Amino acid sequence: MAPVTIRNIHKFFGALEVIHGIDVDITDGEFVVLVGPSGCGKSTLLRMIAGLESITAGEVRIGDRVVNNILPKNRDIAMVFQNYALYPHMTVAENLGFSLKLRRASRAVVEEKVRNAAEILGLSELLSRYPRQLSGGQRQRVAMGRAIVRDPQVFLFDEPLSNLDAKLRVAMRTEIKKLHQRLGTTIVYVTHDQIEAMTMADKIVVMRNGIIEQVGTPLDLYDRPVNTFVAAFIGSPSMNFLKGRLVLDNGPRLELPDGQRLALPGDVPASDGRQLLYGIRPEHLHISDEGIEMEVVVVEPTGAEVQILGRVGGQDITAALRSRHLPKPGESIRLAFDPNFVHLFSESDGHRI
Repeated sequence: MAPVTIRNIHKFFGALEVIHGIDVDITDGEFVVLVGPSGCGKSTLLRMIAGLESITAGEVRIGDRVVNNILPKNRDIAMVFQNYALYPHMTVAENLGFSLKLRRASRAVVEEKVRNAAEILGLSELLSRYPRQLSGGQRQRVAMGRAIVRDPQVFLFDEPLSNLDAKLRVAMRTEIKKLHQRLGTTIVYVTHDQIEAMTMADKIVVMRNGIIEQVGTPLDLYDRPVNTFVAAFIGSPSMNFLKGRLVLDNGPRLELPDGQRLALPGDVPASDGRQLLYGIRPEHLHISDEGIEMEVVVVEPTGAEVQILGRVGGQDITAALRSRHLPKPGESIRLAFDPNFVHLFSESDGHRI
């Protein structure tokens, strides 16, 4: 196990800068997820840690070593890719032990490490099979096992579950989390799926356009997003944002364009008339006769809840309701907004107020 320290990392492809001076501290044994939309630079950053991409400027440390100019094979890391990269002509056992054979490990050492990895990942009954005889989830476990046998200081995962179906992704998330709890090895994990990030990470690094927007625990990011980008990216369904202006008569209120008013926390640090974005998550809305009017557009029953897409004050909004209330499109319902769960952002720059 080892910490990973990233200091003022820049990456250029020709004249195009794709990583803009990033700093990240990953402690020994921590599970850190790099998350963000496609093209934000998360995979490039992971590949720089691995040594598969050169570093234009800045420094990467693994443990107490600066690894900028160290070859990938000498960094004491193991990487699990999206496409598994298994050798089709080798059995599961041969795939698991191949890197050890390249290191000229003894046959006894190879067999012991392969056996241990197979037991951890439930592959003991599959050691004689070839990759073509395995399911997608089994192939992914073999790819993980091939990393485990190397006993690295750091595991690097590059969107390893994106090729799996939805049910298998959920199962493999659990497998990877259990693996981390059992081995205690430092893990840096890249995904664009915020549900993966929320359910697996000790710490999440949210990226956009080659910069870091926010770093924190999953609940830190969920409960106190620093801006509208993080607020919208973390959480599913996404947070609602309603535009309006602050009015201070009879307590602070947000006045929507149609004149309806929403209650605000009493300590709003903003001046009368200021334009705000009122953020509230769909699960923090509920039906109430004393609520404000919402025009129903689409109703989506998911089983555990009913998601209602509609319009309030001429603006789109989603409510995730636990009740089995199923209004019809075109109907109007009334929704209550709990001010204790409100997030306020500046309309001009999207930063949290």
